[in-house]
Amino acid sequence: MHPIPLGAKGTFTLRVTPAHLANQFKDAMLPQVFATPMMILAMENAALNAIRGYLEAGESAVGTAVDIRHLAATPVGHDVTAEAEVTGVDGRRVAFKVSARDEIEEIGSGTHERMVVDMRRLDQRLAAKRKGKP
Repeated sequence: MHPIPLGAKGTFTLRVTPAHLANQFKDAMLPQVFATPMMILAMENAALNAIRGYLEAGESAVGTAVDIRHLAATPVGHDVTAEAEVTGVDGRRVAFKVSARDEIEEIGSGTHERMVVDMRRLDQRLAAKRKGKP
């Protein structure tokens, strides 16, 4: 991993489709609005985009924590843009301030944390786990 500077930023945009709605994604009784897990997905992708250029070949960064507030509803057809800014780096742990907005207003904000991982080592651990080994 190359040094990740504080203030590094990333974005991720998606157009809200019926598959992203709370009533389709979770429970039919929910309203036809952008689902919170989908907003978090956009925020996590923005965070990954903020540090992508600092990762070395064979590295990735997995999510380890989210603390998010969903502030406003968004209907189908709107674009949601998530933004992430690096606020702290402690070894392989990277902290972010995240937010999301549609064309009208901010719809969510909070914090997120990712851990830089070596994909080869992670693949080895997963293979052992599939075989039932610790």
